[in-house]
Amino acid sequence: MDEGCSRIRRRVSVRKRNRRSLESVFAALTAAELKPGDEEKEDEETVAGSRRRKTMDVQPVENIDSEEDMFGDYDSFAENSFLAQVDDLEQKYLQLPEHRKHATDHATEDLCSESIKHNTLSITAVGDYTELKIDEHTKNQSGHEDVSVDPEADVLYDIPSSQVLFFENLYSSSNDLGDPSTEERDWNSSSHKTVNEELPINNVEQPQQTDESSSKVRTSSDANRRKSLKDHLKNTMTGNAKAQTPVFSRTKQLKETLLSEEINVAKKTIESSLDDLGPFYSLPSKVRDLYVQFKGIEKLYEWQHACLTLNSVQERKNLIYSLPTSGGKTLVAEILMLQELLCRRKDVLMILPYVAIVQEKISGLSSFGVELGFFVEEYAGSKGKFPPIKRREKKSLYIATIEKGHSLVNSLIETERINSLGLVVVDELHMIGEGSRGAILEMTLAKILYTSKTTQIIGMSATLNNVEDLQEFLQAEYYTSQFRPVELKEYLKIKDTIYEVDSKAENGMTFSRLLNYKYSDTLKKMDPDHLIALVTEVIPNYSCLVFCPTKKNCENVAEMICKILSKEYLKHKEKEKHEVIKNLKNISNGNLCPVLKHTIPFGVAYHHGGLTGDERKLLEEAYSAGVLCLFTCTSTLAAGVNLPARRVILRAPYVAKEFLKKNQYKQMIGRAGRAGIDSTGESILILQEKDKQQVLELISRPLENCYSQLVQEFTKGIQTLFLSLIGLKQKILLKERSLWEITVESLRYLTEKGLLQNDTILTEKGLLQKDTIHGSEEEFQYSFHITKLGRASFKGAIDLAYCDSLYRDLKKGLEGLVLESLLHLIYLTTPYDMASQCHPDWMIYFRQFSQLSPAEQNVAVLVGVSENFIGKKASGQAIRKKVDKNIVNRLYLSFVLYTLLKETNIWSVSEKFNMPRGYIQNLLSGAAAFSSCVLHFCEELEEFWVYRALLVELTKKLTYCVKAELIPLMEVTGVLEGRARQLYNAGYKSLMHLANANPEVLIKTIDHLSRRQAKQIVSSAKLLLHEKAEALQEEVEELLRLPSDFPGIVASSVEKA
Repeated sequence: MDEGCSRIRRRVSVRKRNRRSLESVFAALTAAELKPGDEEKEDEETVAGSRRRKTMDVQPVENIDSEEDMFGDYDSFAENSFLAQVDDLEQKYLQLPEHRKHATDHATEDLCSESIKHNTLSITAVGDYTELKIDEHTKNQSGHEDVSVDPEADVLYDIPSSQVLFFENLYSSSNDLGDPSTEERDWNSSSHKTVNEELPINNVEQPQQTDESSSKVRTSSDANRRKSLKDHLKNTMTGNAKAQTPVFSRTKQLKETLLSEEINVAKKTIESSLDDLGPFYSLPSKVRDLYVQFKGIEKLYEWQHACLTLNSVQERKNLIYSLPTSGGKTLVAEILMLQELLCRRKDVLMILPYVAIVQEKISGLSSFGVELGFFVEEYAGSKGKFPPIKRREKKSLYIATIEKGHSLVNSLIETERINSLGLVVVDELHMIGEGSRGAILEMTLAKILYTSKTTQIIGMSATLNNVEDLQEFLQAEYYTSQFRPVELKEYLKIKDTIYEVDSKAENGMTFSRLLNYKYSDTLKKMDPDHLIALVTEVIPNYSCLVFCPTKKNCENVAEMICKILSKEYLKHKEKEKHEVIKNLKNISNGNLCPVLKHTIPFGVAYHHGGLTGDERKLLEEAYSAGVLCLFTCTSTLAAGVNLPARRVILRAPYVAKEFLKKNQYKQMIGRAGRAGIDSTGESILILQEKDKQQVLELISRPLENCYSQLVQEFTKGIQTLFLSLIGLKQKILLKERSLWEITVESLRYLTEKGLLQNDTILTEKGLLQKDTIHGSEEEFQYSFHITKLGRASFKGAIDLAYCDSLYRDLKKGLEGLVLESLLHLIYLTTPYDMASQCHPDWMIYFRQFSQLSPAEQNVAVLVGVSENFIGKKASGQAIRKKVDKNIVNRLYLSFVLYTLLKETNIWSVSEKFNMPRGYIQNLLSGAAAFSSCVLHFCEELEEFWVYRALLVELTKKLTYCVKAELIPLMEVTGVLEGRARQLYNAGYKSLMHLANANPEVLIKTIDHLSRRQAKQIVSSAKLLLHEKAEALQEEVEELLRLPSDFPGIVASSVEKA
């Protein structure tokens, strides 16, 4: 039998043909079976062969390209068809006398077993795979591997779905007949089952036809006992062909199959590092379609294509690339991230500088996550789980701030999962040289380089100079281009003359034009810098940004411009501007900043840190939509959200009181020119004669270099690095002796703080003896281990300058923790660094203190602040008793937060404490983030077990600071308090409601909601819902799984060994 099977495989090939209508198939079948001929006199094999040839001669009745053709491009009734092969096999086998007895039963069993075996190898369920939502668990359960089988070697290669369904039923029936040889079961995947369940069978009576040629071969007892296998196959397949059309179209099936093939091609391409890429940079064409649908990107720039096809990128080497602002850097990073998530099946970390940018990026990529089957997780502020949830099926894209990214990498190293991180993308890489945040970023990248050889690092920036140093540090290749989608022209304005920046000119600039705006004497006093002349050349038809040195100057300039602008500007998009004012009132409980109330009707607004999150988001949306045409803003906008303009004006070459740096200048002017809208972008720097020379030097000098901040930022730099390395059980290797003194000093500091403990020294000389500096190499080997306090500090990401103070405060709190109100807990989670910068208003302090309940006043006494002290400070009396200033300031900020949690209205709290609402918003977000850190700190110290449950709830309250019913809606990225209240009032009261919402209905229901925002909200909600459902499902499976250390399993493995 085995020889017969192999002989059939060599002789038979599956041949593709033009699709034929069902009528032609039945016509061919009837002609072949009912026409008697001279061939009956020949032997059995000749009969079968000639009958098949005659069948092939019958021409199709008509050519129908129908989606109901379940046989696809194959004719299963024709020559070399599967049916013909079965018939041939049966005829050959029955010729042998010793096999005539029970021949049919054996043929059925063997052929069925072979078919199931081959079918398992060659048929793959692509239903779920095509949408890139790959359910690996289902695949594992069904026991399938996606194996490529040569069509010439397998008679069941790519057979139609009707035959697959038949073999499933036939295999079941053969098992029922008592075949003990076949043990395979549940071979079909879940997608096959679905198809089977959704195909209602058309109960048309099937014609019973006889095969005279076959009956001559069979014995009469065989014929009576059972129909031939061939008849059984033929009748069943004919019935399947007549069955009702599936619920999905043939076109959709073809698209899904194509998508599955593209994914497999992409996988093989990346694994083999070949230049033969897939349809869209090794990604399925669906990704390209999604970019067109969600972002309107139809074609990549030439530099983007060149960068994505670099050999270093294909070989997965680390890469740094630098282009001017607005050059399209982020798109390249996104495509590389999608390659890692979908093709290499690894997690990805993207590090961004600010919380606002993290949230913007999550909103933009959530739609891709829903469509392509991966999770997008936020690690910013108080959000993020350490270590991250380990997922077996879908992969995760972690989008994190610098601080949260560092904590995430620490947790992955500690749990030995760092190799699951396939790619790390760092935006604004130049920040590695900026203060404490730069030190943290440097530590993060250094740990990844040291602990994982498989993790690729991609860094991008618009303002890099000493790239060679960064290349050496990151062991990276470098790519750069001066491409800008919109040409940028730089100008300088001195008095009423405008000069164009020209590097070829002798003094760096050439005369351009004179301003021809007519100024009265009064107007000159109001606007000495001729801002009105510069602004009115652009607005209201185009947009303009005016960068100002300070927050107060932003508001003053906005008001000044609106006082001079003519009334004609009020008519431009008047209705839309009225809506903006209305929505600002709605999100602020009826409150509205008087400056914005005056300026918005003219299409002007200010943008700085003094705005609340809701206000900032609404104003940015109005600017992007063209309702607002001018922003007066601080330099933070240049490094933050992407808001381009036709013209960018720098009010002065200063940021606060410091002279402008080249990096800052480049960031600001980079906002000029909107791709796809403007043909050119303009930047104008206004300067006084006294600053002329300094400005000319500024525009001609190179960008500032990036230098390591590890040593400069001591407690947040080198000491934190050493503490975490010892905590993560990594060795510290010093190649340069110049680092030895720094190391000794850092380790002494950490030991004195109780964060490290010195173990037995491996040499005779002590650790801190300075004469060891000149000792032999052996004398540099010392052993430390991290203390519980040290581990809690680095796991909680606590600044080492404050970790001992935090421990003392928490320890003291255990002696008399006041739980009658939240005040005591809020005090413990108020950020230390914000307290040091606080300047209390003593009259307000005393008024608030006197309004406290006895229990709340007891909190003040416990921390060491008396009412008598506050009273004396308020009345200006001299104080003899010394009181810790930081404790007093921290308690004051605790009052602000406590009042805010009770009232949940930033405006009323701002008025009560005479503080800018933006500052209160920053205080709240800072407290939420610090509360999360304190929670992780307490989780590492058993003595603080009582704080754990309390801090979980407090962190949630501080994060959202709204009524409890709005919290589920605010979990969705991009939904702030104002929007959450709108959604709740419209009936969307839960995450499930949002996930199932129709974006078109949302647009009509919710005021001032664009189609893009509605789609992002729904996508984010769906992603969050899927994430929660998957986490629960994995928890259930984990509970039901047999433990790997189960006694019986361990014993049996020992016996086998």
